[in-house]
Amino acid sequence: MELKAYEYLIRSESAARKYLLGFCWKNHQRFCPVCRQRKLYKLTDGRRRCSRCGYTFHDFSGRWLNLVNLPCDQWLRIIKLFELELSARKIAQQVAVSYKVAHRAVMVIRAAILAHAPDAETLLGGEVELDESYFGGRRKGKRGRGAAGKVPVFGILERDGLVHVQVVPNVKADTLVGMTVKKVRRGSIVYTDKFHVYDSLMFCGYRHLKVDHGNKVYASGKVYINGLEGFWSFSKERLIKHHGVSRTWFPFYLKELEFRYNHRRTDTFPVLCQYVCDFVPFVPNRD
Repeated sequence: MELKAYEYLIRSESAARKYLLGFCWKNHQRFCPVCRQRKLYKLTDGRRRCSRCGYTFHDFSGRWLNLVNLPCDQWLRIIKLFELELSARKIAQQVAVSYKVAHRAVMVIRAAILAHAPDAETLLGGEVELDESYFGGRRKGKRGRGAAGKVPVFGILERDGLVHVQVVPNVKADTLVGMTVKKVRRGSIVYTDKFHVYDSLMFCGYRHLKVDHGNKVYASGKVYINGLEGFWSFSKERLIKHHGVSRTWFPFYLKELEFRYNHRRTDTFPVLCQYVCDFVPFVPNRD
């Protein structure tokens, strides 16, 4: 989004609210978030009540942005600064809110991104790359596979397409091959390094091609896995600025990086606005 267009959106609270409401209600047609009934009664305080189930709600009830009590123009500022990859601390300074509020808002954005990750719906096909990497840990010395305190992450990259990453409990064959079977269509060409757990892919209906990643080789003719290596570098460079991420919250950061990588050539501001304006995938609070 161009700066002039963004400045126009945040010129007033009413303008910012109108912009966000456009993502919440298609053609400004309200319905009950619980039962989807369109017959509503408007109350004197501006809220609406469903004629079928009696649910009382306002325009942002049950949506991600309702989890943090912020004006609409503040939400747009935070989303823009998040898009620009500022830390929660710097966002708090720029928007003039407490660090606690800024951090919660940023984590809500990350949660909304995670909720929209196409983990269960997307099946990759054609030519894909498989690779694993390791994040975290403070121990000096041995790095990568076998190092203490590391979180294993498995990645699948469709050639010239999207990356899919997921925290895994281990890098055993059952885990990595099991994920591949769920995500990649049979008959696809799968590129990996020479890690032995991938050897069974040939028995699962894939054409398996590999290169000697252990000797710093990432390509052999058409066979290469340098695409995921680029994503690992992209991710680790950005995680450094957070000065450590707990295992509990690491999947949220990982899905943020997946989102940024897959949208690196698109304008993510309206996408993020849509995400935070969507309903939280559980029964909304009755407020």
